[in-house]
Amino acid sequence: KSKKKKKSNTMGVIKSGKVVLVLNGRFAGKKAVVVRTFDNGSTDKKFGHALIAGVDRAPRKVTKSMSKAKVSKRSKIKPFLKYVNYTHLMPTRYSVDMDLKKMIDENDVKADAVAVKKDLKKVFEERFTNQKDLKNEKKAQGNKYFFSRLRF
Repeated sequence: KSKKKKKSNTMGVIKSGKVVLVLNGRFAGKKAVVVRTFDNGSTDKKFGHALIAGVDRAPRKVTKSMSKAKVSKRSKIKPFLKYVNYTHLMPTRYSVDMDLKKMIDENDVKADAVAVKKDLKKVFEERFTNQKDLKNEKKAQGNKYFFSRLRF
């Protein structure tokens, strides 16, 4: 009998810009965007993993009758950054066109995570408020899904 080599099926699916669901840990049940993938692992993590940026606290529902102050308050987002094993991520069919790879530098994440999260918060809130400007319908759909709260 021949032994088959174990092959990970998520490596091809999880790419940067893909919306994923976190399955385990502190952020279980939260949505995130893959920033960078490490298919063969790295020096400190010997397994396939990804750097993800996600929404810890999603924006709340906004209606036309609300004042601008109330809309801006309800549109606040709390982001998170985390290195997660592929086995704890579930890819969705959605992807977003936020280019976080250029904005988030790996060394900055380890050195000054608070500053990176502040920048991430600005990017997420700006994208959430300007959802109508997206031209690509598929990316707009992914954007809408990413910023909506996961109900289960």
